[in-house]
This record gives sequence, C-alpha cells and structure tokens, in this order.
Amino acid sequence: MRAIRRSAKLPFFIEQKILEQVEWVEGDILDVVALSDALEGVDQVIHSAALVSFHDADRKQMRQVNIDGTANVVNVALEAGVRRLLHVSSVAALGRTREGGLVDESRKWSENKSNTAYAISKHKAEMEVWRGFSEGLEGVIINPSTILGYGDWHQSSSAIFRNAWRGFPWYTEGVNGFVGVEDVARATVELLFSGISERRFIVNGDNWSFRKLLETMADGFSKARPRREATPFLGELAWRLEALKARITGQRALLTRESARVAHSRTTFSNQALLEALPGFAFSPLEDVIGKACGRYREAVQQGMLQV
Repeated sequence: MRAIRRSAKLPFFIEQKILEQVEWVEGDILDVVALSDALEGVDQVIHSAALVSFHDADRKQMRQVNIDGTANVVNVALEAGVRRLLHVSSVAALGRTREGGLVDESRKWSENKSNTAYAISKHKAEMEVWRGFSEGLEGVIINPSTILGYGDWHQSSSAIFRNAWRGFPWYTEGVNGFVGVEDVARATVELLFSGISERRFIVNGDNWSFRKLLETMADGFSKARPRREATPFLGELAWRLEALKARITGQRALLTRESARVAHSRTTFSNQALLEALPGFAFSPLEDVIGKACGRYREAVQQGMLQV
C-alpha cells in the first residue's frame, strides 16, 4: 500500500502499527511529476486529498487543490494505466437548497446561493472524475456527510471537537448528516473491491441537529453545553462578531458566514443506496463515535500532542 503526502511528517493520530504498513511517498497532487512517480505500477487509487474550509481567504487554494488536483489525479491515472479509482467527494457536491429536505443520490446539482465555495469546488472536482470514467477508468464516487472522529482538530471537521472543548456557546436547530471516520474508511475499502462502477454513494451514519451534536461533544468532554440559540438573525450577527474578533486577535474565526448558514439548513441524507449495495454493512451509532473520539482527544491534550 502506498500513500502520497505533502510532508514527510506522518500523522500523529494514526497508530504506529498502521503507519508501518504503508509506503509513504512525499509529493503533492498539484505536482504532476511527483504524482506520476507515485502512481507508477499502481492498479487502484483512493483519491481523498482535499481542502475543506469556509474561510474566504482559502478559496483560491481550495479551488486549486480540489479541482485542479483532482484533474491531475484523473489524468495521471489514465496515463499510468490505473484500472480503478475511488473518489472521496462530499455530500456538499450534491448541493443544498434554502428549503433543505432529504437528499439521495438522485439529487441534481443546481446553482444557488445556498451552495458554499467548498461545495462548488467539490462539485467541479466530481466533473473531472466523471470525465475519467467516460475515458476508461472504473470506479465509484462516495459522498460522505460531515465526518466525525479523532484527528488533527485544527483542520477540517475535526475542528468541531476543538470548538466544543473550548466551550463554544452557540447552537442552532439546523439538521445535517454526520458519519464516523472509521465507517467512511470501511465503506471506501468495501466499495473499492466491490466491482461496482460509475455510481455514487452517500455515506451517512445519521441525521442530527447541530444542537444535539454539540451537546453530545460537550458531554463527552465534561464541558458546559452550548447555551445560546443562534437564530438566523443572531447567526448573522455572531459570524460578524467572530470576524471582528479574528481581526483583533489574529486567530481564525470559530464561525464564518458560510458555516453559520449551513448550520441553519435542515438537510438530511439517505444512506439506503449504500446499505443495499453492501449487504451486512452497518453504521456505528454517533454517540459511540463521538464518545470514543472525545476520549482520545482528551488523552492527546493531556499528553501535549494537541494544542488547545
């Protein structure tokens, strides 16, 4: 097994016995030469590299990594004779609407103001993958909902745990899909070896309100539960206050305009197609996923592996 990383520094949150089973190659999906070297002799590829952000300052880099990087993976895979590609996308690539509602694999992308810059970048990345399928690659696309688990809580959706640890006081009654990281990994491997091709699958454990999510995390850390409901009006005010605070302190805002608006959406996601395609597959209860992750984050903080 071979994995490409931009840095020679390996993830601290992955167990050593697992790290030792991987051939780590330093490179970047924006570097076509390095990518070509990494894919030499490879038969199957899992493409999960992406930048997730709701900050305006990251938009240019996010487009480069998510769209151009995916195009590079597809092109090099075709040139290298890779047989099968599994692309890790996001439910964001299916699009959101102001009305919310249930989303399944039949959802068609539509241009509207409810789509974040991240969603747009993932949608366009998927277009590159579908092009690759039309040019001869086998494979599937998976669309995980918000992924929860132990990792670097300064990045991506793991930052939700850091916010909970720091006592983020705001909550909304918006609804979203969430899934454990280990379930995503398991679904990825099973679909990679399934022989299914040119299909997409939503990978979603359950649909929870953001309030329930943050309360469960706060309980897992023995922290105070969020106590201020951010109504749509207050949400607009809160992200502006966070932006002002960020300018003064130099720290990144805990809440942005895009993340505030997503938090008020009431969007749910169906996992029926995946469960039908993979008989015997079952999702872990979110309470267990969060409880396990909180325990590991607590240990990492105590051991000085993570900074608050």
